[in-house]
Amino acid sequence: MAALYDEYGARPKIKEAPEEETRAVVEKTEEEKRAMAEISSELEQYMDIPLVVSTELGRAKTTVRELLKYGPGTVVPLDKLVGEPMEIFINGMLTARGEVVVVNERFGIRVTDVIDPMDLVRQQN
Repeated sequence: MAALYDEYGARPKIKEAPEEETRAVVEKTEEEKRAMAEISSELEQYMDIPLVVSTELGRAKTTVRELLKYGPGTVVPLDKLVGEPMEIFINGMLTARGEVVVVNERFGIRVTDVIDPMDLVRQQN
């Protein structure tokens, strides 16, 4: 195994953690594993609930007068810029953002940012 050296070419000293701390970390990890297993088994009942995932290309405001002028070939300018992240909604709630991709001749979205779950809870209130 290659030795690690700092920026000055000196080998840094590695301080060993006391055995009690090491044991506490291992015990906590085991406790976390049990908790995650319990949560996973409780979530299993929800895994097959259908959800609607959607995104929108952009929005535009117009008047009835302008709308009545629309016909084949009309270009409706949208508020989104090229390259701007798309918003991903699950059951109508903003949950993530991403970039448009093409997969096997179909559009898709590569997730680049997931909304903090606590922000989702705050949205509901």
